[in-house]
Amino acid sequence: MDKKQLQKSIKFSLSIAVITFVLAAIFSVVSSSILSGVSSIIGLTIVLIIVFTGVFFDMLGIAATAADEVPFHAMAAERVSGSKQAILVVRNADRFASFCNDVIGDISGIISGTASAIVILQIANNFGYSEGSTFQLTINVILTSLVAALTVGGKALGKFLAINSSTKIIFFVGKIIAFSEEKFKIKILSK
Repeated sequence: MDKKQLQKSIKFSLSIAVITFVLAAIFSVVSSSILSGVSSIIGLTIVLIIVFTGVFFDMLGIAATAADEVPFHAMAAERVSGSKQAILVVRNADRFASFCNDVIGDISGIISGTASAIVILQIANNFGYSEGSTFQLTINVILTSLVAALTVGGKALGKFLAINSSTKIIFFVGKIIAFSEEKFKIKILSK
């Protein structure tokens, strides 16, 4: 490994750490404030959305590392929208996967745990039980186990899909990026 690559990697790692810190703070504040004023059912729905967001982004990161850019070159030669962006995703698979898996995926895991704790306390309070009661501890075990099972099981399925459908998944990502760049005039990916 040469020194220039190491410096580039360190710079990327530091920037991704700062981005993670900021996004985690934002997501934590938003999810906590949303959860504080909703019913337990809506709270559970929000927890599931957070879990599935992490699973989805984990799948995207793995698909980027598993994809081959050759099919996208053929599409780019025919000027298919999203193909150039898909090539950039594959060429930057390490960074793309780091953002999807580590930033969004890990933040989702942490926030889903925090959100679950809030929902557990809401459910216990709704039934008239205090923190530390047997009821609250039982709900805690059940919901924590459910969130863990959905996260791990979802990520296992996502890995299978990512490895076996990486071209379709990354082409879909490329099309979304192309649409966003064209519609909102912001550059999401750079060479």
